[in-house]
This record gives sequence, C-alpha cells and structure tokens, in this order.
Amino acid sequence: MRDDRHDGTGWHADIDDLRAYARGELRAPRLWSVDTHLVTCAICRGTLAEVSDPQTLDAGWERLDAELDAPRPGFVEGLLLRIGVADHTARLLLATPVLRASWLGAVLLVLAMTVASVYTSDSPVLFLALAPLLPLTGVALSYGPALDPTHELAVVAPLHGFRLLMTRTIAVLVASLGLNGLATLALPGYGLRALAWLVPALALTATELALTARLGPVLAPALVSGGWVALLMVTEATTHGMLAAFTGPAQGVAAAVAVIAACVLHRMRDRFDASPVPSPFTHFARRSTS
Repeated sequence: MRDDRHDGTGWHADIDDLRAYARGELRAPRLWSVDTHLVTCAICRGTLAEVSDPQTLDAGWERLDAELDAPRPGFVEGLLLRIGVADHTARLLLATPVLRASWLGAVLLVLAMTVASVYTSDSPVLFLALAPLLPLTGVALSYGPALDPTHELAVVAPLHGFRLLMTRTIAVLVASLGLNGLATLALPGYGLRALAWLVPALALTATELALTARLGPVLAPALVSGGWVALLMVTEATTHGMLAAFTGPAQGVAAAVAVIAACVLHRMRDRFDASPVPSPFTHFARRSTS
C-alpha cells in the first residue's frame, strides 16, 4: 500500500496493483493485501471499476450469477462427480426414472416378498424366475418416449442415442443386480444355486436391447419377458421342475445368448443414433386419433 490517493481516510491500494488485480496477474502476498483492503475501501473499489475492462467485468458477473443459480448437486450426483463421471452424464443418470427411490423401494419390496416365499416353500425357484426380469424391466422403463417422461430432454442431451442407452443400461444393471445380490445373501442355504439368476438376467437384458432397435422399447421387453415365462413353463412341464432352467448346461446356453445378443446390439448401434427408437404404442395412438 502507498499514499498515492490519500484523502484523510487512510492508505489506498497502488493503482498498478489494482490494474494487475483486474487482469488477474497480481501475485501473493500483494494479492492478499489488495483483497483485504478492497473489502473495506469504497474508493479503491471505485478505482478498480475504472481500471477494469467492462466486458471482462460483465463476463465475471455472468459467471457468478450462473454459479449462484445452478442447482446444487445431491449426494448421489456429487458422488458420481467425485469418481470422474461428467456432470451432464451424472445429471442424465439421476434423471433415469427407475433410479428413483420409488422404483428402488418397489424392487426391494418385491425381492423381500420373494425371499420370504422361498423360506415358506423351501425352494428358490420363484426367486430365480423373478430376479432376471427385474433388470430387464428396469432397462425397459429407462428409455423410450412411451415410458420415459424425460425422453425429450434425453434426446437433445449431448450424448448419442446408443451411448445414452448404454449409460442408462449400465446404471440400471448396477442398481438392479446390486439389489438382487443383497437378496441372494438372504438365501445362504442354497449356495451357488442362489446365484443362478445372474447369467439369465444378462442374457434377457442383452436380448431385449438387441430387439429394441427393431421392435421399440415396449414390444421388445414384452416379448423377451413373455418368452422367459414360457420357457420356465415348458421346463416345468417337461422336467417336472423349473430348476432345470438353471443347471450348468442351461447357464452355458444363457451365456451364449448374451454374447450373441451383445454382438447383434453392437452391429445395430447406429439405429439408436439415427432417430429416436419408435414405440408401437405411439403408432397405435396415432391411428386412434386419425
């Protein structure tokens, strides 16, 4: 500080320091001194405004307004940002309908009731039959104009359609498989048999995604889930027990189906980027109103 503009009220910041401060070039410890002085000195604040570039000052105020008006990230979004997820990707993940507390709570309730029925019937068949359908349902509800209320926002997001689909699919799989895994821990008496749902779940989800490119996000999961139920019923009728669908050979077939479906999905990835995936419900609604 020096007395270049002494007016009886005290010392003031050097004019050259104020110019450097305005350009962002002032270094410590003089920066700390000017910062502290500007808080209490209206004269130096006025001088700083005179020596500052008006456009730079306006841009600074705009950045400050944007920062103050920006919504504060929640706990989950903040966690995603800390582990390196891009901010727009984290926001899209949180906008996924099936990652809301209502959906996750419903899944937990269904799993709890299923686990309870296993202890009642002394057989894991119901749990093994239901668990693969939960990830499939979650993925179906996370994408498409007929089921996703944020679909219009997702379409204009800075992500290609296929990447958006994969981002949400991975998020849904992590959540669904995690909940299924917690439910599996409640069945310690069945050993590895309690994990027999995992490979069929991946196969059903991959098949659903591959068919979505052609059939849309409503018909594809409906056909896949219906096919799974039909397979279990046929297995029950021919082998007098659904557990045959979860044996070693059946697991190998499910793994092969998952790999083939993943390859088909990769080859058809451009269909998701060209335009929003059509929905049979949308076409039916158009015919009804015409």
